[in-house]
Amino acid sequence: MNNFLALGLALTWVVVLGGCWLGWQLLRQNGRMLLRIEALEKRLDELEFGEASEPSGLPIDSVAPEFELPNLAGERESLGQFRGQPLLLIFFNPACGFCREVAPKLATLMAEWGARAPSRAGFGATPNTSLGETGAHSPGGLQPLSGETPDRPLPAGEGAGRDARGARAPHSTEHPLLLLVSTGDPEKNRQLFIEHNVTCPVFLQKEMEVATSYKAHGTPTGYLINADGKIASELAVGGDALLGLAKGSPASKSEIRNPKSEVDQGLLTSAAITADERGLVSRFSDRSLARSKIKRDGLKAGTAAPDFRLPRLDGGELSLKELRGRRVLLVFSDPECGPCDALAPKLETFYREHGSHARPPSPRGEGGPRPALELVMISRREPKENRAKVKEHGLTFPVVLQQQWEISRAYAMFATPMAYLIDEAGVIAHDVAVGVEPILALRAKANGNKDEMGAATH
Repeated sequence: MNNFLALGLALTWVVVLGGCWLGWQLLRQNGRMLLRIEALEKRLDELEFGEASEPSGLPIDSVAPEFELPNLAGERESLGQFRGQPLLLIFFNPACGFCREVAPKLATLMAEWGARAPSRAGFGATPNTSLGETGAHSPGGLQPLSGETPDRPLPAGEGAGRDARGARAPHSTEHPLLLLVSTGDPEKNRQLFIEHNVTCPVFLQKEMEVATSYKAHGTPTGYLINADGKIASELAVGGDALLGLAKGSPASKSEIRNPKSEVDQGLLTSAAITADERGLVSRFSDRSLARSKIKRDGLKAGTAAPDFRLPRLDGGELSLKELRGRRVLLVFSDPECGPCDALAPKLETFYREHGSHARPPSPRGEGGPRPALELVMISRREPKENRAKVKEHGLTFPVVLQQQWEISRAYAMFATPMAYLIDEAGVIAHDVAVGVEPILALRAKANGNKDEMGAATH
């Protein structure tokens, strides 16, 4: 009996010791796997973003770099003039599709905050502009924005945020004051901000000198700046991240929520990204896409257009190779992109008048019409959403769907709307066009109509 008991105890200890040994080996193996996965992820990050690990943007609590720039009325103002109130400093570019989309959202935000609208004279009206008694403006005048009925429009440089002495009126500390630093042509900036009723102060830098001092290497980007003139947030990249800073953070606090979770979504699309899509970029949640090594500034003229085969919205598939021998205007769109909605009916009108069905191609070397032009739109998201847009605008040209951004990535641009003109040999004939007006200009160029091209750019 004692022998059996001893044997049982021995077997029990053998099993326990064997289980411990097996568990230890499994833990070691699991640890090795985790280390290898971590090393692989680190290597992928290095390939994507480079080896530098220093954070992008200016550190929180550092002093915001001072600058002095002209506003849209031509008057020079400095950042120091806004000291004593919280600010949301946004770097902007009217040629940036994401910026054009966020502009009306900023206007809506200011309206919700009850911001006083300035006279449009602040956007460059001349001092001698006068209004009649009926309120109609003279040929050279500018109509005040809704909610204002001044006896005369304000001279250039006199606008929102000034008291009777001409000094800037105090701003409510409940919300940050929006300051936009833009670039490009002053007139195009005026037209854009008047169109969307954006009434906050706007300043113009020559190139990107101020943005560079803030380590903001893209648009739209920005920071919260506290009343003491110090950086109060990490660099926010994209419209969603900027709106999140404006809405979700008490302006009186220097510590705000981390906007990094919104950075990647703001760059990847001109509309909101779904929860499922956020998973695709979660690996980059602690990296700025401004440092990514993926090409994002478009393919240059002379580059062979990457081929693709995608499902058509009306059934079947379409590949770029099938269109060889015809010029192709390739447009990237999104059903939730506001500028895309404005562009679609204009493309349809053009396609009905000048598309491949409107005129047959002519043999090379012969007179007559140029080779046929094909218009193809690459969209994304659900087929149901896209069919609704096709029906709304009565589109008859081919619309194909990419799953996420795989074709956009091949064409080195994640913006919408954007377009390429591809020649008969499958080579990109013109640099990428981003935004409604550049695409319309490219459309006119594709049609070979210089007059129309000139009109499209004005």
